[in-house]
Amino acid sequence: MGQDLSLRSLLSATLLPSNEARILLAHLLDKHYQLPRSALLAHDDMELNEQALEDWRALESKRLQGEPIAYLIGKRGFYSIELQVAPGVLIPRPETELLVDIGLREIQRITKETEAAQVLDLGTGSGAIALAIAHEAPSAIVTATDQSSEALEIAKSNAKHLGLESRVQFMQGNWYEALGGNALFDVILSNPPYIAHQDPHLTQGDLRFEPISALTDHGNGLTCLETIIQGAVNHLKPMGLIAVEHGFDQSQQVSRLMSNEGLLNINHAVDLSGHIRVTFARKASS
Repeated sequence: MGQDLSLRSLLSATLLPSNEARILLAHLLDKHYQLPRSALLAHDDMELNEQALEDWRALESKRLQGEPIAYLIGKRGFYSIELQVAPGVLIPRPETELLVDIGLREIQRITKETEAAQVLDLGTGSGAIALAIAHEAPSAIVTATDQSSEALEIAKSNAKHLGLESRVQFMQGNWYEALGGNALFDVILSNPPYIAHQDPHLTQGDLRFEPISALTDHGNGLTCLETIIQGAVNHLKPMGLIAVEHGFDQSQQVSRLMSNEGLLNINHAVDLSGHIRVTFARKASS
């Protein structure tokens, strides 16, 4: 008898956690056979063809070496959209959805008073925040910046794939410098690099494979946050809102930076682990 290469046997034999193996196999079923994930159960006696089996071995090996699943399958769900991701961009994470929640609440408040909210996503990466906002709030006018041309190409590709290319303006440059003027916004959102350069997490897990410039400021973890917060006053409309993601232990420093710039109503949002991961504040009315 030949070797059993059914989906069932592959799942049984792999050293990967079952949930990870199922994600990778579901990806292959879609890629090679246009079959849904349910085929893992409904057709678990199915054997992969030679090319699909070769792809499975490659994916399995790369994942066992630690490569992120999102990079291996080329996509990641975020908020209510699915994004293409590649090693040139940060993998979107659940805590960043807090920024979208805060942005959408503010957009809803503004829309009651004016025609459209002007929203800025600084350091957009894959376009996660900007595209989630554009998808959920069709009336919002969204601008997204990034210094990386590679990241912007991925973000633009995501915008096109989602049918949102006309809804988001992408601009290249370092933080506010990308704007090339004194544009004013109702909402500024950002998930900047905030990990200190000597943090051991940079050498662990998925972070080992993600672009280092999207993770750390190569300093104490606060320099990008400081630049964004200091520049916000010149780019927010009166009563405009800024919200930034930061490390679980940085809320006091971020609050102090906001207070030093005269920002008001400083508040926080916590992630699923109960850590403060987003701090937001408002510019004065005049």
